[in-house]
Amino acid sequence: MSQPLAPVSAAGIALQRLAPPRFEATQWRPYVGLVGVLLGSIMGTLGSRVTTFGLADLRGALHAGFDEGAWITTAFGVGQMMVGVASPYLGAVFGARRVLLLGIILFFTTSLIAPLAEALPAFLALQFLGGLGSGTFIPLTILFVVRSLPVRMVVFGLAIYAMNSELSQNVAASLEGWYADSLSWRWIYWQYCAALPAMFAAIWFGVPKEQVNTGLLRDLDWWGLVYAMGGFAMLYAALDQGNRLDWRGSGVVVGLLAGGGILTLAFLVRELTTPRPFLNLRMLFRGNLAVLMLLLAGFRFMILSTAYIIPAYLQVVQNFRELQVGQVLLWIALPQLAIALPLAMLLRRVDGRWVLALGSALIGIACLMASELTSQWATADFLPSQILQAIGQSFALTALVVLLVRSIVPAEALTIGCLLQTSRLFGGEIGTAFMQTFVRVREQVHANLIGLHVAEGTGAVADRLAAYAGRFGAHATDQALAVAQAEKLLAGAVTTQASVLAYADGFAVAGLGAFACLALVALMRRGAPSAF
Repeated sequence: MSQPLAPVSAAGIALQRLAPPRFEATQWRPYVGLVGVLLGSIMGTLGSRVTTFGLADLRGALHAGFDEGAWITTAFGVGQMMVGVASPYLGAVFGARRVLLLGIILFFTTSLIAPLAEALPAFLALQFLGGLGSGTFIPLTILFVVRSLPVRMVVFGLAIYAMNSELSQNVAASLEGWYADSLSWRWIYWQYCAALPAMFAAIWFGVPKEQVNTGLLRDLDWWGLVYAMGGFAMLYAALDQGNRLDWRGSGVVVGLLAGGGILTLAFLVRELTTPRPFLNLRMLFRGNLAVLMLLLAGFRFMILSTAYIIPAYLQVVQNFRELQVGQVLLWIALPQLAIALPLAMLLRRVDGRWVLALGSALIGIACLMASELTSQWATADFLPSQILQAIGQSFALTALVVLLVRSIVPAEALTIGCLLQTSRLFGGEIGTAFMQTFVRVREQVHANLIGLHVAEGTGAVADRLAAYAGRFGAHATDQALAVAQAEKLLAGAVTTQASVLAYADGFAVAGLGAFACLALVALMRRGAPSAF
C-alpha cells in the first residue's frame, strides 16, 4: 500500500514542524470553530450562486446592459480563484485564523458597500474584493478540519463541509427570489452582513492561534505564485465569458485562453522542477490523488451543468420566476441535510471507493431519468430524479473529500485545500460553460430539423395553422393579421420544443459523464490505512 507523501513545499515542511495540538472532543472550542469555518464554506459558494440568479436585478439597479452586466459574476469568481491559489502560503505564514478573520472583514465591508455603488466599474471592483475575501474560506476550512479537530471528528467535519458546499448552491434561487419579492435586491449582499459577525465570533473563539512564520516569505516561490494566480484567473474569465462572446469569434476570449494557458503551463513546469514549490503538485503522482482530483472536477462539471439546465428550462419553457425555481432546487438540498452525518459514520466503516461508486451510479441514473424531459414537466416531475441525484451527490462528494484527505499528511492540508478550491471552481465553470454552449448548439440543431418538417407544409402543419388562425380570427377583422399571428405562434412552439429537446440532451450528456466517473473509480487502488 502507498503511504502519504511527505511535504515537499516550504509551507508543508513548516506546518509539519509547527503542528498545533489537537482539540479534545470534550472541549467546546472545536465545535464552535467547526460552525465558523462551515459558515464560511456556505457563504463562499452562495456568493457567486445567488448573484447569478439575481443578475437581472443587479443589471437594472446599475443601469448596465446585458454585456456589461455579464462581468459581475466573473469579477467575483476571478477574486476567489486568485486568493484560493495564494491561500496555502497565506495560511502558513500568518496562520489560518488571521487569514480567515481578515477575509471576513473584507467580505463584510464589500457586501455592505456594494449595494450602494451607483457605477458599474466601482461595483465590479467591490465584487472582485469580495471574491478575495470569501475565497479564503473554503481552502482554510480543510486546514482547520484536518489539523485541529479531534481525530475521530475529522470525517464528520469533512462530511458536513461537503454537504454545505452543495447545500448553499441549491438554496440560492429561493433566497434571491424571496429577497426580490419581499425585501430588495440589495439583500443579495446584505445577507452576508447578518451572518459574517457570527462567523467572526466563532472563528475568533474556536480556531487556534498560530505563530506568524515570516521566515517562509524568504522561501516563497514568487514566480510560481504569480504564474498560477495570473494563469488561473485568465482561464476562469475566458470560461465564464466564452459562451456569451462566441469563443473563437472573440479576440478577448482567445487572448484570455492563450495567455492563461501559457502562464498555467509555466506554473506547472516551475512547481514540478523547483526544490521548494509553493504547492506540492508532486503529490499528484502518488496513489489515487490525480484520479481523485479529476473526479472532483468531473462531479462539479455534472452538478453545475445540471444546476444550469433545470433553472434554464423552468424559466425559458415554463416562465417560472426565481422563487418558483428555488422550490425545485430545494429538493436537491434537503436530502443532503438528512444524510450527512449517517454518511460520515458509514465512511468510517466502509471503503470510500464503494460509496463513491454508488454515488456516481445514482447521479448517472438520475440524469438519464431527467433526460425524458417534455414540455409538460413542472416542479413535481423533477422530484424523483432530483431527489435521487441529491443522494448520489452527497455520497459521491463526501466520499471524494474523505478519500482526498486520507491520501495526505496533515501538513499538506493547505495544498489539498488549494487544489480542492481550484478543481471546484474550474470544474464548475467548465461544466456551466460547456452546458451553455452545448444546449445552445443543440437547440439550433433541433430548431433546424423541426423547421424543415414545418416548411414542408404537411397536413398536420396546415391543421395547426388553421386552428391558430381560427382562434385569432374570432377576435380580429383582418384575416391577414390572424394568419400572421398564427405563424408567429407556431414559430414559438417550434422554439419551445427545440429548447426542451436541447435540455433533454444536456441531461443525457451529464449522465454519460457520471458513468465515465464510475469507470475512473474502478481504476482506483485501495489506499493506505488512515487515522481519519
